[in-house]
Amino acid sequence: MVKNILTSSVLSVLMLSPVVLANQAGDIVVRGGITSVVPDAGKAPILLGGAESTMTLMVDDNTQLGLNCVYFYDSNWAFELLAATPFTHDVTIQDKNSVLDVDGALLGKVTQLPPTLSALYYFNTDSKFKPYVGLGVNYTIFFDEKFEPAPKSLGLTDLQLEGSFGLSAQIGADYHITDKWHINASVRYIDIKSDATFDVGGQNIGKAKIDVNPMVYSLMLGYKF
Repeated sequence: MVKNILTSSVLSVLMLSPVVLANQAGDIVVRGGITSVVPDAGKAPILLGGAESTMTLMVDDNTQLGLNCVYFYDSNWAFELLAATPFTHDVTIQDKNSVLDVDGALLGKVTQLPPTLSALYYFNTDSKFKPYVGLGVNYTIFFDEKFEPAPKSLGLTDLQLEGSFGLSAQIGADYHITDKWHINASVRYIDIKSDATFDVGGQNIGKAKIDVNPMVYSLMLGYKF
């Protein structure tokens, strides 16, 4: 008798688990964790007075607190807004031909925010593991651009970067710890390009087209309301 009751209880739990863990229309998920932005390793040529020089720029990686919010339209489709605390990147200059003799120098710092709105599709797995894919639109805001104290030979001032619209694509997965809590991991590519301008010796002749195009890696803890 007891054995039959226990067997029935276990079967009931197993049958109900996928339903309990399934996302439903109207569910709202809030996540927080670490997000790392890793820009394309490509180098951006520097133009001086309209002519391409032998100097190039590179933008380094940065990791910050990542936040996102997800709204489920139904059990498969959801909308996600990605946010984060501002990312600050070091910009270094490569000067292999010793034009200004500053190869490898820290040129400046750039701060940016890359809010991204995506549509997600969750695959039916009937398990705690919920993989998904997503496509979205990004607008990156650059601000607080500034040159570091540099060799006097540079004479660089007034660094400006334009904002960037672009597409994003991602893959990710939730692993449900309970009905409310889950761990999320995702990898996304964001198309970020910017035109940089700066003054050289008081003249506005410096330009560079920077293809940031980062891979963005996130590991977060999520809670479903």
